Amino acid sequence: MQRATALLILLCTAGLLPAQEKSEEPTNEKAQKTYKQAQEYLHQYRKDAALDAFKKADKQDDGRCLACQRNMVKYGMEIGDWKTAEIAAQEMIAQAQGAKNIAIAHYTLGIVLYVEAVQKHKQDLFAAAHEELTKALASAPNFPDAIFSDGQALAHMNRDEEARARFTDFAKRQPEGDPSRQRALLYANQPELARARMAPAFAVTTMDGKHISLDDLKGKVVLIDFWATWCGPCLEALPHMRDIVKKFNGEPLVVLSISLDDDETKWKEFITKNEMTWNQCHSDGGFRGQVAQLFGIQEIPQTFTIDADGVLQDQHIGDADIEGKLKKLVKRAREVQAQAKPLAPPSDSQPTKPAN
Repeated sequence: MQRATALLILLCTAGLLPAQEKSEEPTNEKAQKTYKQAQEYLHQYRKDAALDAFKKADKQDDGRCLACQRNMVKYGMEIGDWKTAEIAAQEMIAQAQGAKNIAIAHYTLGIVLYVEAVQKHKQDLFAAAHEELTKALASAPNFPDAIFSDGQALAHMNRDEEARARFTDFAKRQPEGDPSRQRALLYANQPELARARMAPAFAVTTMDGKHISLDDLKGKVVLIDFWATWCGPCLEALPHMRDIVKKFNGEPLVVLSISLDDDETKWKEFITKNEMTWNQCHSDGGFRGQVAQLFGIQEIPQTFTIDADGVLQDQHIGDADIEGKLKKLVKRAREVQAQAKPLAPPSDSQPTKPAN
């Protein structure tokens, strides 16, 4: 479960790192060949071999290959090779020029240290992550991702008032309805949740046009079901999912099925034909869709059970007996609803435009 937690955090933060450009690839001829080999390994799903090749290419390029370093960070984190990820981020810092690039480099090392800290439960790593994120903000004060991440680090250090300030600051910079803004408000009100294994914040639109944001569902249990019409085991599990919807009708439980179908028309026809009356959503891009990637989906059917506070409680691949767990969580959800208070918006709700 610890590994899954770290991967979820990685998936939530990976998209925050800037995309690499062609000019960032190695200039040394040998390094270019090794870099190309690393990419071929990735196509073969050989991440360990790819990571070794990126390291070699960076060395052949005298530690100047920014594209190599970005990949060393990414796959070092995925595999759990923290030393490689840290070294790559430190190389990025050493060669960064200009306030923006310096901020990004310190932010990258801060994220590496933060995810490592979550997995290893080491307070000194949270402190180190906070130090790097502070340096990032010193170079670029208007860096929302660094503000949010520093709030998380501070929360793990039990510096809740400072964490609240970071999350409130972040929320001011985001537009109304943005899932990240809602999550920041949640953490500002309850910093202890920033220390929990929270499900990633997301928003989707269902087949019937309903907008659903995870943090809007606070106080309810959420069961997310990833599936597809072409998936045999998914179809076998369908009667069970229909039974769950029926059993918990009227309870504080929201079932959200997210299809990875490529053919949206076929998916809609299947939903109608099989009278799947609960919340149905389509993942544009299948396994590469935004929500699917947030949850790290590689196999289906797969379900995630999220409690009334937004904490990820269970994850199952294949059909699973989850009614007992759902009953306990629903019972607690009733208690949460009875005590629920609306999230307090920041004093200045106007988003702040990022500095140029």
